Amino acid sequence: MISAIVLIHADVDKIPEVATSLVEIEGVSEVYSVAGSVDLIAMVKVREHEHLADVIADRIGKVPGVTATDTHIAFRTYSSSDLGAAFSLGVE
Repeated sequence: MISAIVLIHADVDKIPEVATSLVEIEGVSEVYSVAGSVDLIAMVKVREHEHLADVIADRIGKVPGVTATDTHIAFRTYSSSDLGAAFSLGVE
């Protein structure tokens, strides 16, 4: 699974509508409304690298109200739930 974090700038008046549209896109697992230099953060998970362009450039970038994106592709994913599952299986 390939994961990407997409930082999204959106029209301020359309943030809720943009977030709702984004989360309906196949490959977008979560959308967060955040404080800071961006308006939304979308978590994208796809099976093949080529699908990133389909989801990010062809779908996310074309949602009405999205003004700019900045994509970060994850090399590895670490989470406390993943570590807990590994320890319960005896993985070291």
